[in-house]
Amino acid sequence: MKKLGLIYKLIIAIILGILLGTFAPKIIVQILSTFNSIFGNFLSFSIPLIIIGFIVCGIADLGNTAGKLLGITTGIAYFSTLVAGLIAYLVSSNLFPKFINSALIATTSNPEESLLEPLFKIEMPPLMDITSALILAFLLGLGIASIKGKTLYNMASDFQQIMQNTIAKFIIPLLPIHILGIFANMTYSGQIVSILSVFWKVFLIILVIHFLIIILQFAVASIISHKNLITLLKNQIPGYLTAIGTQSSTATIPINLQCAEKNKVSKGIRDFVVPLCATIHLSGSTISLTCLSIAIMLMNDMPFTFPKIFGFIAMLGVTMIAAPGVPGGAVMAALGVLQSILGFNEALLALMIALYVTQDSFGTACNISGDNAIALIVDSINKKI
Repeated sequence: MKKLGLIYKLIIAIILGILLGTFAPKIIVQILSTFNSIFGNFLSFSIPLIIIGFIVCGIADLGNTAGKLLGITTGIAYFSTLVAGLIAYLVSSNLFPKFINSALIATTSNPEESLLEPLFKIEMPPLMDITSALILAFLLGLGIASIKGKTLYNMASDFQQIMQNTIAKFIIPLLPIHILGIFANMTYSGQIVSILSVFWKVFLIILVIHFLIIILQFAVASIISHKNLITLLKNQIPGYLTAIGTQSSTATIPINLQCAEKNKVSKGIRDFVVPLCATIHLSGSTISLTCLSIAIMLMNDMPFTFPKIFGFIAMLGVTMIAAPGVPGGAVMAALGVLQSILGFNEALLALMIALYVTQDSFGTACNISGDNAIALIVDSINKKI
């Protein structure tokens, strides 16, 4: 079981959860609900700490990397993430209402009200709210980058490692049990059929948008670099497939560097841009999070506007900086934004985690493919300056 990938564990957990919710006695579902309550409260407690752990070092690392190319690469990566999120918003806001109708909304809205209550609760109030954590993270990150303070940077780096270990060794291993309990409870309350009937369609749309954004990114890179689009896309296939298998942008860096070499990106540029973009460019993850968020909000009859979603997308591009190189890292880093901007409660955050991680490998593959498109663009710009 240790060698079984997270996505397979989650699929097994979902199936077992549906079976338990259908056939198990009420007390079993309540026990699982109690675990979910404790785990969910711990997750809520951890969100501000995760934000500080990731963002402080991410911003400090960017600030300590000197050179004009840093600003160019960061700007292109952030712009690409914004464009991907906006395309996801336009598609999902126009297509999703066609199959998430009023009857479906009535059966799935306010899920926490119809779920079984836990046998007991253990409160774990966060040390600070999300906004405070974001402001503190920005201040510390920018401050460390400005003064080049080694002591504070080392402390921030150690704290980031602590939070990465918390996710990798505690949250991620327990996540399948959490998902099992969520789906058991949703099945018991009669919501699961409606939810699954929607999200297989959502996943297909997300996958199509991923492919479209990859083609768009490489089309722009092809025009700027004067290289053949089909050849560039063909050279990216090994990196794309590796990312699907590893579910980690960091773990895919060696293969992605080989793809960049095939595209004839100069060594200095590819060695700089590909590793950097593995932590700051998350167009695929932004597409997935945006689409899933809108679908969940529609199903729960939660109003959303373009300014609200644009603010959400803009913050995603920052909060996911240096998301850990583990499956589901992006959604963990995004929990605070989901909570503070979109108003997701504990039940909706748990559902988002479950849905996101099951398709995370495709988002990662989209992320790293875009990294090589950016490398081509930066290489072309570098030759002209």
